[in-house]
Amino acid sequence: MPRPHQRSNDGVLNLPVSPQSLPVLDLRRFAPDHPERDIALTELRGIARTVGFFYLDGHGVPQNQIDGILSLSRRFFSLPEAAKLEIEMRKSSHFRGYNRAGLEFTRGTQDWREQVDFGAEREKPDIKAGDAPWKRLIGPNQFPSALPELKPAVLEWISIVTKLGIQVIEIFSEALGQRPDVFEPIYREGPNQLLKIIRYPGRDKTETDQGVGAHKDGGFVTILLQDVVGGLQVDDGNGGWISAPPKRGTFVINVGELLELASNGYLRANIHRVVTPPAGGDRLSVAFFLGANLASTIPVLDLPAEFAAEVRGVTHDPLNPLFHEVGRNALKSRLRSHPDVAAAHHSDLLEQQNAAVPV
Repeated sequence: MPRPHQRSNDGVLNLPVSPQSLPVLDLRRFAPDHPERDIALTELRGIARTVGFFYLDGHGVPQNQIDGILSLSRRFFSLPEAAKLEIEMRKSSHFRGYNRAGLEFTRGTQDWREQVDFGAEREKPDIKAGDAPWKRLIGPNQFPSALPELKPAVLEWISIVTKLGIQVIEIFSEALGQRPDVFEPIYREGPNQLLKIIRYPGRDKTETDQGVGAHKDGGFVTILLQDVVGGLQVDDGNGGWISAPPKRGTFVINVGELLELASNGYLRANIHRVVTPPAGGDRLSVAFFLGANLASTIPVLDLPAEFAAEVRGVTHDPLNPLFHEVGRNALKSRLRSHPDVAAAHHSDLLEQQNAAVPV
């Protein structure tokens, strides 16, 4: 069972900041011929069973590309509001586009961040009666006409971090005693890709400090790029939060719920949140969530005996049930996080959800 947390009236978890820091792993140590490879796999396994987050160095993504996507992100948020609202998410039934601060919710509580969401650039399918509801998530992105260079940069960045994410998934697979390509059949035909470019405006902490509320991520792995202002905090498992300030040239990687499902809880997706910066400042981040194909079902791996003996089972959270059907999980998350989009385009699914019929 998950550890209980005490919440304030505004829904923010009241836990102290821990003196711990997140570990740093160098991707180069996982190369097949590296002398420390077995040690690195052991370290990864330990991290993924405990804190579930680490900084990734040695990933090979050039710093000029990192700086480029951050610069374009800053330019997008500097556009006039009308230019951003041209691609308002409410205009997209696929949950793509821009959201003003306060329009996304975590576990029913309002987050405070403006953001723009992108996914794989795909044609909208012809959905027929009886088709799986998750097919509604498939479709094109929205891009602002006032910043035409954003589209090629975003699509290139999605390609870069998808390749990196697959490398990380393969390493996790080997750390679990599996073939590196054990998950390849469930992402080969097109993984679920979600890129969120996010700005957290500073505000008075007497209002609330919830930039995004305490939650777990739903994919295989998350690849987070932070600019220069901190705010990410990770549950330390002992009643406190571990701060994860930006480290230039690194990504923050964390275990998602699909790896928890596949390992039957041997690996654990961990709770984390973002607190808003002080009034007068802001925080910028670029988060990429890599999941399996929406049509796929997550298998439960046959773990080696020494790992199977330490399986804990999947976390049970009545407010966030986990399904092995990937599309079902993804749609559940989007409907809950973006109630305005859900109401505008998917009222029938909301009726089913309110009637306790799974969507």
